[in-house]
Amino acid sequence: QVQLVESGGGLVQPGGSLRLSCTASGSIGSLYGMGWFRQVPGNQRERELVAVITKGGNTAYAGSVEGRFVIARDTTKNTVSLQMDSAKPEDTAVYYCAAWEAPAMVAVGPHTYWGQGTQVTVSS
Repeated sequence: QVQLVESGGGLVQPGGSLRLSCTASGSIGSLYGMGWFRQVPGNQRERELVAVITKGGNTAYAGSVEGRFVIARDTTKNTVSLQMDSAKPEDTAVYYCAAWEAPAMVAVGPHTYWGQGTQVTVSS
């Protein structure tokens, strides 16, 4: 089992910056990929991929955040972070940290580990 704990959410003005962090504990040696997903409360759509990073450092971003957000992973500290710059109101959502063992860029399914989520609100 793997436990994920997020931190760093909050209120930021449009154009501002925010940094999210996620710390993994438990059976972390088996983790391959980690990432951030987001969901707007009340929206029935699935959680949207924001950014993911593999154990080897390969990254992928949603088109809507590319060039503004940067994902980073520290395997020695078992953390993954998301630096959010040039924030937009449409970035407002609950952000979830995720991790998986399957050797894939993205592996979301019944065996994906999730954090509890942290609220990010972009508003003036």
